[in-house]
Amino acid sequence: MKSGIADAPTRRATGRPLTTVEPLDTSVGVYRQLRDAIVSGRFQPNERLVEADLAGLLGAGRTSIRAALVRLDQEGLVTREPNRGARVRLVSDKEALEIEEVRVALEQLVARHAAEHATPADLRELRKMLVEMRRRVARADPLGYSELNAQFHQRIWEIADHQTASRLLANLKSQSIRFQYRTILRPGRTERSLREHEAIVEALAAHDPSGAESAMRTHLSQVVETLRWAIDAHQRQPGWLLR
Repeated sequence: MKSGIADAPTRRATGRPLTTVEPLDTSVGVYRQLRDAIVSGRFQPNERLVEADLAGLLGAGRTSIRAALVRLDQEGLVTREPNRGARVRLVSDKEALEIEEVRVALEQLVARHAAEHATPADLRELRKMLVEMRRRVARADPLGYSELNAQFHQRIWEIADHQTASRLLANLKSQSIRFQYRTILRPGRTERSLREHEAIVEALAAHDPSGAESAMRTHLSQVVETLRWAIDAHQRQPGWLLR
């Protein structure tokens, strides 16, 4: 099967400053900065990661950059090839579907636990997120909505307090599928997604584990279906998601 955006253009990192959230004089700091940049979509799938450019961008030594790239390669976020350097790893269509299918199973479990643990303060925070998500829908801002969507799901992981599931989900999330396929760009998807999120919050507020599991399954099943649509659209018209 073809890859999602195998013909993605490459761009050098020079001139795109990153916000430093901690000192970068350690390999750990460099690793975290690069990982956050990839997971957030700052560096796109298949983009080259040139050691010299990254060293200048982060104000770090080449040794620390190289160590970070090795670790990111081990995590599956970066691909390193002899004599060709490193790139942000491009997830194949098959793997993308597999990742989302596993996510469906894990997030249903998380939703059950979140329904049992959600406090009034947790629910107020989720509802505030929904208010902002509605604003993004009204402004026709699907990419801004996508950012809030990720925060919404991560907040549910935190409420659930299931460390193993949360760790596995974070690893799946780090594959950055949503930046490669941009499923939220499907016409009408943000409106449907918003209704699905509202149903999840209603089930959590009712402290209904089965209802929360069902609402999450409905939502993520639609995500998988939309991913299949995005893959098919790309194969019929390569590169359309990059426009």
